[in-house]
Amino acid sequence: MRNILFVCGRNRLRTPTAEQVFAALPDVETDSGGVADDADTPVSAEQIAWADVVVVMERAHQRRLKRRFAAVLAGKRVVCLDIPDRYAFLQPELVALLEARAHRFLR
Repeated sequence: MRNILFVCGRNRLRTPTAEQVFAALPDVETDSGGVADDADTPVSAEQIAWADVVVVMERAHQRRLKRRFAAVLAGKRVVCLDIPDRYAFLQPELVALLEARAHRFLR
């Protein structure tokens, strides 16, 4: 089983979409959180510790994670998908983009 944590700013559109899309894969568990103060589900140290791979949507999210959770992130694989915040929840273009970039963290 692989545990994949998806992280963006507010955990409202991109990461809930990714969480839902990849939860359907066999042998994959997914979760998501946000790094912004007003995130629907703020990312936690427990989520990071649980994850085999942490997938961020933007480099800014990766920097914020490292500042807040450096100790917990030590040794974790962190992948940045470089997906901007311009998509709606489950928007077909977002799903296609997530699936196209999935190879970065599914290997």
